Amino acid sequence: MKLPPLSLYIHVPWCVQKCPYCDFNSHGQKGTIPETEYVQHLLADLQQDLHLVQERKIHSIFVGGGTPSLLSGKAYDTLLSEIERLIGFEPNIEITLEANPGTVEKDRFKHYVTAGINRISIGVQSMQSDKLKALGRIHDEQEAVNAAHEAEQAGLNSFNLDLMHGLPNQTLDDALSDLREAIALNPPHLSWYQLTIEPNTQFASKPPVLPEDDILWDIQEQGQQLLAEHGYEQYEISGYSKKGFQCQHNLNYWRFGDYLGIGCGAHGKITLPDDNRIVRTVKVKHPRGYMDLTKPYMDSTWDVSEEERPFEFFMNRFRLQEACPKQDFEDFTGLALESVQPLIDDAIKKELLEDIGHSWLVTIKGHRYLNDLLESMV
Repeated sequence: MKLPPLSLYIHVPWCVQKCPYCDFNSHGQKGTIPETEYVQHLLADLQQDLHLVQERKIHSIFVGGGTPSLLSGKAYDTLLSEIERLIGFEPNIEITLEANPGTVEKDRFKHYVTAGINRISIGVQSMQSDKLKALGRIHDEQEAVNAAHEAEQAGLNSFNLDLMHGLPNQTLDDALSDLREAIALNPPHLSWYQLTIEPNTQFASKPPVLPEDDILWDIQEQGQQLLAEHGYEQYEISGYSKKGFQCQHNLNYWRFGDYLGIGCGAHGKITLPDDNRIVRTVKVKHPRGYMDLTKPYMDSTWDVSEEERPFEFFMNRFRLQEACPKQDFEDFTGLALESVQPLIDDAIKKELLEDIGHSWLVTIKGHRYLNDLLESMV
């Protein structure tokens, strides 16, 4: 096995209020957020993971939540400066922060840029008031527009708008109108994905009325066409960008790269080539337990077995529109091509996959029936 690029995921667990569709590790804000204390815990958490770095520098950082934009620019200045001192950054590192439009006041993004953040992902979700209310969002359409303008003027390398479709009682016209308004704000990157009802959410216990399958299909088909007409290239299932503005952090995930995870409930994936191991890690989930000095930050670790590696590799890699080099499979799983050749041959026979010499390419049919393709990789 070879060492892939190394990214870092940082989790900030607090938000103003929990959205009914959200199954992420987030906790409604009660009183003042202990940001200084939490930053010190994040750094102590990272210190305990330094042996997993293996002389690599950080390729990309993504700060997710919760609502990371509840923390100040000063907090991120301290955090990022110390991470760079401890590990070091690759040239042109991408550092992304998730932001909720309802927490963005004037010039806030400029403070983040000063701290070293060069990409913002804004959780717009919809541009229509009734849909935002149904989703439990704390912002309105104008705040979403203002946040996009703030991002554009802050001196960032890029910014993303996060937009959902298939919302409660959403029509085709509603969905396309949302998309047109988002495109008009000229973000270099758009994440556009369908709402799904996840277990252990408010929507799971009280399901809303969602669009029928034929409407969802029309939304997907016409939305992709609209995005393409405005210069957005689809490079991943829900990722669309102007040329050269793909999210490098997400690309490292989907290419089966490594990532450390620090913060409440953060997940990590690390390659240990000397032992022929791939290890997954999870940190303590609740802020109270995570910041308890008498307990470890690590909640659990487990090895990805050789039997599981093909599915995990393809589950990530086949999300992408780009070809998958065969050498990457051997390098990043430690397995021989012959071990999956029967599965590959079967997928090719079903016209879900194409062999193009040194790489495999998911066909149009394969992307349409991605679950079938992935099931055939088991």
